[in-house]
Amino acid sequence: MNFQFTKEQELVRQMVREFAENEIKPIAAESDQTGEFPMENFKKLGKYGCFGIPFPTEYEGAGGDYLSYILAVEEISKACATTGIALSVQTSLCMGAIWAFSNEEQKKKYMPGLCSGRKLGCFGLTEPNAGTDASGQQTIATKEGDHYVLNGQKCFITNAPIADVFVIFAMTDKSKGVKGISAFIVEKDFPGISIGKVEDKMGLRAAQVGEIILENCIVPAENLLGREGRGFGIAMKTLDGGRIGVAAQGLGIAEGAFNEIKEYMKERKQFGKQLFKFQGLGWMMAEMDLKIEQARYLVYKAAMDKEQGRSYSVSAARAKWAATDCAMYVTTEAVQLMGGYGYIKDYSLERMMRDAKITQIYEGTNQVQRMVISGNIFK
Repeated sequence: MNFQFTKEQELVRQMVREFAENEIKPIAAESDQTGEFPMENFKKLGKYGCFGIPFPTEYEGAGGDYLSYILAVEEISKACATTGIALSVQTSLCMGAIWAFSNEEQKKKYMPGLCSGRKLGCFGLTEPNAGTDASGQQTIATKEGDHYVLNGQKCFITNAPIADVFVIFAMTDKSKGVKGISAFIVEKDFPGISIGKVEDKMGLRAAQVGEIILENCIVPAENLLGREGRGFGIAMKTLDGGRIGVAAQGLGIAEGAFNEIKEYMKERKQFGKQLFKFQGLGWMMAEMDLKIEQARYLVYKAAMDKEQGRSYSVSAARAKWAATDCAMYVTTEAVQLMGGYGYIKDYSLERMMRDAKITQIYEGTNQVQRMVISGNIFK
């Protein structure tokens, strides 16, 4: 495997790193405290081409590769995990589903606005009784002439309160089980769609996560994504890509926390010497470094598998499990190393620790990733 970035990949990484350091990081703590989504910065990411990195220029994408996009999520998540997941949902899930499964007319209609950031998107799969078991969809889509009528409720949908474009999953034939699920592209101005409760969360405080309410929502038949009955497959394939995005988010959180505690240990003195000079504490840092490096290669490997057209379901599961567990481990250890200071909001580590936890849960819990991997071993 070639571990050298191309010039284009390095340029993307450096550009996003500078933007994250100069624009995103300075307001991350304030966004966390107020719960206000950093919309101005998020829109700037669209203007800089970050949403459309892996998509062709003819749709206002940047014409880059998938690893470049993953590097962008990683760099942004070092500074602000809220912005990192909003980017991942926009690109991996909403745009990923539309790009992979839409027809040409749908691509021309929706991809340019989403790539440029003029439009924001989300992915409406989860329901109150359909979380890990995504096959338990209760939202119904009924065909009536030239349109469908959707009724149901989605929950825990990242970007929903700020989205213009929704990828929504609904049952078109309940008698067929998962083969009766279909996918639709829904616009915020369609009659019958509204946003319900906006969640008050432990971490990712500024991320906009809420309910989608569908009450006789009218969706033109031309907005069916793929064919009827193919929705479950669309959801599962899209989530594989989403897991690579979340893995990059977890990696970024871990790296950001590691950098924070590294600088603290060089400055902080106890018993007359810097903290890093205590062997036991240095070994804690060494273990964090090892876990980060392991996660990094699994994340990049999954991104390369997707880019090069190889099967990536298992590599995405490995990356998501490893990188998000790494994020939780590193942030917890970093708070421990900082002692009482790590537990107060004057420092960013307590925020990073709260942000890290959800990465082990969404886009398929890490128990689901174990199922994916073990199922592949014994298939």
